[in-house]
Amino acid sequence: MALKYNTEPFAGSCRRRLHLHCKHRSRGVFYFFITGIFQGRYLLFLTILYIMGLISCAGPLLSFLHPPPPPPPGSIYRSHELFIKVWPEIMADNASTVELDSIWRYRRKVKEQRPCLNATSRQQSAPPVLQRYLVVDANGGLNQQRSSICNAVALAGLLNATLVIPHFDLHNVWKDPRQVPYYREFLKFLSILLHDSLIFMIRDKLKRFCRVILCSNCDDYYVHHTSNLNEFADIYDEDHFISSLKDYVLVVRDLPNELMESYNFSINNIPTIRVQAWASSRFYLDEIYPVLQETRVIRISPFANRLAASIPPHIQYLRCLANYKALRFSSNIMSLAKEIVNRMASKSLNSSGKYVSVHLRFEEDMVAFSCCAYDGGEAEKSEMDAIREKGWGKKFMSKNRIDEPGVNRVNGRCPMTPVEVGMMLRGMGFSNNTPIYLASAKIYKEEKNLKPLRQMFPLLHTKESLATADELAPLQGFSSRLAALDYMVCLLSEVFVTTQGGNFPHFLMGHRRFLFNGHAKTIMPDKSKLVVLFQNTSLSWDSFKDHMDSMLAESDRKSIMVPRVKKSTRKGSIFLNPLPECRCLWESHNLSTPSNLF
Repeated sequence: MALKYNTEPFAGSCRRRLHLHCKHRSRGVFYFFITGIFQGRYLLFLTILYIMGLISCAGPLLSFLHPPPPPPPGSIYRSHELFIKVWPEIMADNASTVELDSIWRYRRKVKEQRPCLNATSRQQSAPPVLQRYLVVDANGGLNQQRSSICNAVALAGLLNATLVIPHFDLHNVWKDPRQVPYYREFLKFLSILLHDSLIFMIRDKLKRFCRVILCSNCDDYYVHHTSNLNEFADIYDEDHFISSLKDYVLVVRDLPNELMESYNFSINNIPTIRVQAWASSRFYLDEIYPVLQETRVIRISPFANRLAASIPPHIQYLRCLANYKALRFSSNIMSLAKEIVNRMASKSLNSSGKYVSVHLRFEEDMVAFSCCAYDGGEAEKSEMDAIREKGWGKKFMSKNRIDEPGVNRVNGRCPMTPVEVGMMLRGMGFSNNTPIYLASAKIYKEEKNLKPLRQMFPLLHTKESLATADELAPLQGFSSRLAALDYMVCLLSEVFVTTQGGNFPHFLMGHRRFLFNGHAKTIMPDKSKLVVLFQNTSLSWDSFKDHMDSMLAESDRKSIMVPRVKKSTRKGSIFLNPLPECRCLWESHNLSTPSNLF
C-alpha cells in the first residue's frame, strides 16, 4: 500500500510566509521612499538655510568691500546746515558789493528798425443783425486767465467777432470759488423786464441779490463763499479794457437779448467747442469761422493756451495791445498797490527809493505738489502725503507714478527755501541793509523758515506789513486779487527775483521788459547749480560768493536777450519777450513810464 503524504499545510505555510515577506518588503520600500522624501526636504531646507546665512553674513562684507554709490550731488537738502556753518562769515560780510542804481550793466543795443506802420487790426463793425460773438471761459489762476484774455482779443480780431467779457473759471488750488452759475443770465432776464439803464444803475446790488438767491440750494462750499466771487471787473478795469480796444475789437459785457433768447437766457446752453492746445490761426479760419458764420455765437471752453504763439503780425499786435494797455487792474487794487509801492520806497531811502522784490513759492501746497524732501524727515513726508491726498485726491498715488525727491532736486524742480534765497542774495553782494519786498502767500512753517531770511535781511517787508488790516480786508480771501497786488509791487522794483517757474514770473518778466526798454531786470537762479552748492557743507563762503557773482552776471545777460523772430515764426511767448512785435505799441503809446501805470 502506497503511502500518501499531505502537503497542503506545508504549501499554505509557505504561501503565508511568502506573503508576509512580500508585505514587509513592500512596507520597507514605502517607508524608505517616505523617509527619503523627508530627508531630501530636510537637506533642501538646510541648504537654503545655509545659503541665507551665507548671504546675511557676506552682505555686510560685500557692502564694506563694494559700498553703494553715493547719492547724486544736489539730491539731498542740506542748505540749513550750510547756513549754520557760514553764518558767522555772512554776519561779518556786510559790505555791499552791488548798488541798486548800477546793478544792471547790460544795455539793449538799439538797431535801426523799420518804421511803425499801421500795424493794427481795426475791426469794421458789422450791422447789428449780422454781428457775431465770441464767448470764452478763462480758466486757471491770475496770469493764466490773463493769457486767455489776451488770446481771446487776438482771436476776436482774427475772426472779426465781437468779444464778450470773458467768464472766469477758477481753479481750486487758487482758493477762489468758482462763479455761481446763471446769475449773469438772471440779470439778462431782468433786463427784459426793466429798462437797460435801470439795470445798469442797480447792477451791483442785483449781483449780490442773485448770488444769495441762486446759491440757496448750493453745497456748503458755495454757501459759505457766496461773497467771495471773482468777476472780470473785480480784478480788471472793465471800462478801460473796453475803451482801449474799441478801435480794434468790439467788446461787450453781455450777449444781446435776442440772441440769448435763442439759448433760453443761459450761456451754458450755448454749445461748447473744444479746441486743441496751441491751435493755429489757419485752424480757426478753416474750422471755427464757418461755425461762427452759421450760429452767430461760439463758446470755447477751456481757453487756456488755445492759440498758437505764431500768428499774423497784425493779430499779434492785438495781444500786445491787450496785455500792455487794455488790461489794467481794478481801481481798488491799483490804489492800494500805489500806496504799498510808495511805502516801500519810503523804507528804501538808503537806496534812493529802490528795492528788491522776491517771488517766493514756498507755500504749503507748492511744497506738497513738488514732491521734494526738505529737513522735516518722516513727519514732513507724512504731512505732505496728507496734503497731496486732500488737494489732488489719488493723483499722486497711482501705481505707475514714481516720485523721486532727489531727482526732482537735481533737476531744479524744488521750490527754493527762504534760507536759500537769502544766502544766494547775500552771496551776490546784497548787504543786510537791502530793502526787500516778499511776494508770497502764507509760507510753509512760516516762523521757522522765515527766521534765517530775516536774519540776513532785516528790512524784509510784505503786503501784510506795509498795509493795514482794514486796507487789505476787501482783498482777503481772494488769491487772484492778492496776487495782482504783489504783481504791481514787483513790477516796479529795481530787481525782481524769481525762485520758481510759473505764469507769475513769466508775465512779470515780459512786462518789465516792456517797461524797462527791453531789460527784465530779473535774477534767474540756476537751480541745478545751486542745489549742488547748497549740499556741499564744506564749501567756503568766499567760494560760494564767486559762484553767485557769475550767476548774477548771467541773469543780467539773459534779462536783455531778445529772441530772433522772422515773420510769424515765433516759438516763444510774446508775454515773456514782447520785443520785437510789441515795439510799435511801446513807441506809439507812452506806456513805458512807471508813473503812467497808476
